[in-house]
Amino acid sequence: MSGHTTVGARARTVVVKIGSSSVTDAGGAVDTAAVAKLAGEVVAARLAGDRVVVVSSGAIAAGWTSLSPGAPRPTDPVTLQAVAAVGQHRLMSVWNEAFAESGVLAGQVLLAPNDFGQRSQYLHARRTLSRLMELGVVPVVNENDAVADEEIRFGDNDRLAALVAHLVGADLLVLLTDTAGLYTGDPRRCADASLIAEVVEIDHELERIAGGPGTEVGSGGMGSKLAAAKMAVWSGVEAVIADATRPGVLADVTTGRPGVGTRFRPRERRLGARKLWIAFAVGSAGALTVDAGARRALEEGGNSLLAAGVISASGDFAVDDAVEIEGPDGVVFAKGLVRHPIATVTAWAGRRSSELPSDLAPEVVHRDDLVLLE
Repeated sequence: MSGHTTVGARARTVVVKIGSSSVTDAGGAVDTAAVAKLAGEVVAARLAGDRVVVVSSGAIAAGWTSLSPGAPRPTDPVTLQAVAAVGQHRLMSVWNEAFAESGVLAGQVLLAPNDFGQRSQYLHARRTLSRLMELGVVPVVNENDAVADEEIRFGDNDRLAALVAHLVGADLLVLLTDTAGLYTGDPRRCADASLIAEVVEIDHELERIAGGPGTEVGSGGMGSKLAAAKMAVWSGVEAVIADATRPGVLADVTTGRPGVGTRFRPRERRLGARKLWIAFAVGSAGALTVDAGARRALEEGGNSLLAAGVISASGDFAVDDAVEIEGPDGVVFAKGLVRHPIATVTAWAGRRSSELPSDLAPEVVHRDDLVLLE
């Protein structure tokens, strides 16, 4: 991408995700100067012709510093949700004031995983975000932390941002964090670690390099950023991980300035919204081991998974739960939503469809609910 261009005659849509470490100060309070800097860059991008959606972390950090300044951050989910309720409006107030300096309105949008898994909710959320942008409002999105079920919440706003990018048909997802991008090693421990400028394919080695959480105030880390980038490119959206503190970082990223962040090229083959949600946004409640013939039928034939191909089942899944699907070698190659509980799947394993009750669906996982991960 060279030069600041739009896609055809259509304004380009950019989703910008800003991590907790980039909107809070050393004490965990919302950093008004940092928010103002980023808001100014979003306004500049809009003036250059882009439509921008902001996904902002920081509600829990803002809430906790208001309740117990200097105290260790809690870890239990119920307290964290209560803290988010205190912090969310405080965080939003800072964004409102920052955008108001440029005469721009911000609109808060709180989303939950089910908003992406249920078609009607998905369409409703998309219409709302699109209308906000048509009205000249900058949507500021966050997970609905205060009421989200701990078992089905996103866990971090990186995945949420990737889903939002798909939701609004974004051309670019920008993940702003406290490092310059993805390195060949941990730059805090490895002196010769170098910035990876471009990634064409996200593989297991890259995921190993990315590692886990990086800061106390955030719930993600570089591993989370890489997972979000993978979600984005699988849905046909270009992604960039870059340093939030870099002056003019958003303009540098959107204009394709060399040496700024790590850029991930989108795949030509795209996942639809539902399959993206299944693959990345829903936690697995169990696993199915299938034989080599079933694996070929799924990978090469695009078929549904039938009971005859199932060797065994593990976990505690119910109808419509997500399960990982692995071959005889134990390597997970697919994920899907099951149509029967584990007791039924276990009883049916290895049996032909003609041997099963005629009043029940013969598929264990229907192809419409199945995603190949390789």
